[in-house]
Formats: sequence, C-alpha cells, structure tokens
Amino acid sequence: MRDTYISIDLETTGLSPRRDKIIEIGALKIENGEITQTLSSLINPGRRLDERIIDLTGIRDEDLTEAPYIEVFFPRLLDFMGDLPLLGHHVFFDYSFLKKAAVDQGIPFEKEGIDTLPIALKYLASLEHHNLGYLCAYYQIPIRAHRAYEDARATHFLYRELAEQFEEQEMQTLQAGDRKMRSVFDPKPLRFHIKKDSLASVSQKEQLYRLIHQHRIDISVDVERLTKSEASRLINQIRQRQASPRDGAK
Repeated sequence: MRDTYISIDLETTGLSPRRDKIIEIGALKIENGEITQTLSSLINPGRRLDERIIDLTGIRDEDLTEAPYIEVFFPRLLDFMGDLPLLGHHVFFDYSFLKKAAVDQGIPFEKEGIDTLPIALKYLASLEHHNLGYLCAYYQIPIRAHRAYEDARATHFLYRELAEQFEEQEMQTLQAGDRKMRSVFDPKPLRFHIKKDSLASVSQKEQLYRLIHQHRIDISVDVERLTKSEASRLINQIRQRQASPRDGAK
C-alpha cells in the first residue's frame, strides 16, 4: 500500500476547468499511513454562486467574500504538496482545475495520482453506485459530502479500506499475468493540457462596463477578474440577449 501521499478534494462552480472556478480546497498530508498535516481554505471565485452549487455544498456567496483568490492560495498549496502524489476519488477532476490555476500563473505543475474510483469499479463492480458518498456508506466511513476537507479525509480512509481488502489480490493477478502492467493502487502520471488564459483587455472591460450600464444589467461576475475568453463570451451573451425578441413581441 502506498502510505505517503496528499489526499485532496476541490469544490468548484461547475465541471469545466476552462470555464468554472475553484471555491474550496481540502488536503491532508499522509506520511507512513498517518495524517500528519492538513490544509483547507475557501477560495473566492470572483463570481456569484449558482443556487445548485449553494444547495450542493452549503457554501454561500458571503462565505467567500474574505476568502483568498486562487493565485494567492496556490503557492501555499504547492509548498504543502511538495513532490508527493495526489490521492483523490476521480483525482483527474481535481488535478485539471489545479493544472488550470498553475498554467494561468505560469507555474510548472506535473503530478502523479492515485484514484480510488477505478479501484472501486474494478473490485466492487457489483455495487449499484461508485460515488464517494455511496462507497463511504458501504464501508461505514463518516463523511460530510461535498465539502472539500471532509471528502479528502474520507477518500484517504476509503483508499486504505480498498488496499487492505484488494491489494494482495491485485498483486497476485499481476504476478500471474502481465508484469508490465501497473497496479491500480500505484500512482500514475496525470496528464491535462490547457492553454493559459490572460486577463481581459482594457478594451474588453470598457465594452462590458458600457453594455452593463447601457442595459442596466446585474451581472454575477467581477469584471476586473475576467479572462479574455470569459469577457468575450459575456459580451456575446449580453448582445444576443438584447437582440432577441422580448416576450410577447411580434
């Protein structure tokens, strides 16, 4: 069993690292199988949250007002993680958002990851579901779902349960078959390619402020923190909305 790693989980505004933002990070440093350090913080996404995210996480806009932006918190997280592999349940999701944050700041960020999801899919295939909450209920692991630190903590205990129950079987299977195959319990390189997205230009921001004032629009984002692609999408959305016929018009 790999006994030294970083168990990590993120809460975000949505599923796309290109369009959505991190709102919470929870991480635990595991050394020799024991939790030795923890790191947890809300993250200000620079936009208002959708009701579905509020309902899912319990995090509200007012909770994020004084939270650090990702570029402020990220160096602290990097120092905490060091060179250790990441553990997560569908760890690629968390890594993709962290990679986006790193790329936008011009920081190299390459990691290996251990994923409890494919382990569960392989050895607990008969279960009805394989999400973290269901698996924790199956192993009677306490969890407060959809909060980053609690999910990261639960993933650590889930990994240990899975390894204790199935890793010996995994090793026997590999020894009897193709020894070049890697165990599902081993860290594997995480690969996610994404381009840097620079902040919106002065002309884009001026155009947005003009449209917002002209049409008296209440927007849910901080214009000063928009990227070029986000500003372009928002400008197009406002124009399309204003150009479409009003309800009842012929």
